[in-house]
Amino acid sequence: MSQGPTFSLPRSLSLWAGALVVLPVFLQAPWVRVHPFSSCLFTAILLATGIVAVQLGDTSWKQSGTLLVGFSGSWLAGTLFWGWLRMHPVLHIPVEAIALPLAIGGLNSRWKLSCSFYLASLLGTAITDITMALTGVMSFWPEVVNASSNEAPHLLNEAAKLVLQPTSLLILVSAAGLVLWLAKQFWTQAARPSEHQKAWSVAAAVLSTTILIDALFLVLSLSVPSLSGLI
Repeated sequence: MSQGPTFSLPRSLSLWAGALVVLPVFLQAPWVRVHPFSSCLFTAILLATGIVAVQLGDTSWKQSGTLLVGFSGSWLAGTLFWGWLRMHPVLHIPVEAIALPLAIGGLNSRWKLSCSFYLASLLGTAITDITMALTGVMSFWPEVVNASSNEAPHLLNEAAKLVLQPTSLLILVSAAGLVLWLAKQFWTQAARPSEHQKAWSVAAAVLSTTILIDALFLVLSLSVPSLSGLI
């Protein structure tokens, strides 16, 4: 008996979803600093590629295309904020939530993988931002994004040290615990046979990858701040 496309398996979907969370960190972040307008236009390429894959591809291409559609929403929001509004951290979540009504409305449609990817990304971003605000790190944000390449590593290191204060550390550990708990709940749902199994798997992978990226950023800010400035 022939097997279905590898990409259709929840595990493969999880790997691709995690990869799409990492991609903006290393591609979009440096790109948007140099030329935000072209990064913004790239959204159209992502969206068009995803829609064409869904319309014309086989099962594996349909699912990859659906993920790309959700990713395009996150890419557009990230470009808009980091390209033109990065000095105003209070606007981060509102801008990232630009496609929230569409994502909620599409959860029961054929675009549920797109929506689960986008919503999980937004949830991870919201938890990260709230944690930054509660620990006091958010106050460094405007200075860091406006600093020169020589000044930014020092500011990032100072912000990271603030997180190691007892109260801030408690907040950080609590936030990490919340993300891990949510990811576990999503993985549990993904293990149950249902029409939303793959959507839960994507959401779990996105949250799990988000906490890994946040941990990497914190470690680099403390140990090699010059590298943390790259992400």
